[in-house]
Amino acid sequence: MEQWLAQIWSDLVTLFGGQVWMLIVSGILLLTALIDAIQRRVLRILHQQLLKRNRIWLDSIVDAARSPASFFIWVNGTVLALTSLLLQLNVYTDLIPYIQSFKSTILTLSFGWFVIRLVQRLEKHLKRVARADDNLDEVTVEALAKIIKLLAFILTGLFFLNAFGVSLTGLLAFGGVGGIAVGFAAKDLLGNVLGGLMLYLDKPFTVGEWIRSPDKNIEGTVEEIGWRMTTVRTFDKRPLYIPNGIFANISIENPSRMTNRRIKETMGIRYSDVGKIAAIIADVKQMLIDHPDIDDKQTLIVNFNQFGPSSLDFFIYTFTKTTEWILFHEIKQDVLLKVSEIVELHGAEMAFPTRSLHLESWPENFPISTVRQSESKQS
Repeated sequence: MEQWLAQIWSDLVTLFGGQVWMLIVSGILLLTALIDAIQRRVLRILHQQLLKRNRIWLDSIVDAARSPASFFIWVNGTVLALTSLLLQLNVYTDLIPYIQSFKSTILTLSFGWFVIRLVQRLEKHLKRVARADDNLDEVTVEALAKIIKLLAFILTGLFFLNAFGVSLTGLLAFGGVGGIAVGFAAKDLLGNVLGGLMLYLDKPFTVGEWIRSPDKNIEGTVEEIGWRMTTVRTFDKRPLYIPNGIFANISIENPSRMTNRRIKETMGIRYSDVGKIAAIIADVKQMLIDHPDIDDKQTLIVNFNQFGPSSLDFFIYTFTKTTEWILFHEIKQDVLLKVSEIVELHGAEMAFPTRSLHLESWPENFPISTVRQSESKQS
């Protein structure tokens, strides 16, 4: 066996013209490619089998590891080939410790890459779960994913700097002093980032909800909640980009979370129908109680309100079951038309602004024709 291996080695050296270093480097790279091909094949098969068995959480780890694993194998193979080359040629051998240190740094980057890929896949699966489970919120999942990815990026960067001899203690001390200076210089930017974090934690609104602010000219549907700004699509279809720091200083109304929509209307009948108003009010109230789209569990009021300048006013205060904007107006229209029908059914009429002139006496020497002539001129 040993003679057979020695013969193969001798033949390979002859094939490479006696250049042993070339044979070693080629052999290492060829072995690296073979190992990479095997691991790709194994992980691909494992990935497909886990998908068939619906093991999505375990598959997330396998799928996230595929590219970083190839990167890991090729970094080790390349460094091994390079160091072997330097040793065979006996040149720049003093660089080998630095190459090994650089390899460790690169492998740290591959681990950070793996963590970020894993978080991205878990975030996608958790968002799918959140759509079907009210106990889990998509915005919270997205916020946690961003925080974990940011921490992975920072830690990977610190290890990368440490590998090049940068003291982490000194770096953190400098970061503490420099952070104060940067904080003053970029307070608006930091305020917006912290504002975005508060939006993720407090969740006054989520993507897809309709918001408006009485303090600012803000109204529309939330399209995206970023770290620095939130995008709102106004009802005239224009994008509105709002720095997140603004939300800490204004009040926000979220109509998307309303439970009902309110109908609040005042209407009046003629003074000549004063004897019919009690019956009209009773029938209108009963109509609202019987209406299939009115929520009778909420406040429902129909009462005579005031003696208006030209009408006897009564008001309706009730809530619909739906919160949908278009359907609400359909229901409101139906209610108002039914009120009009009830008024007509009682032989009354809806009032409109009128004025009656009462004269206590008529001057004897003042001809009525003069009044008629004056009225005709005015008309």
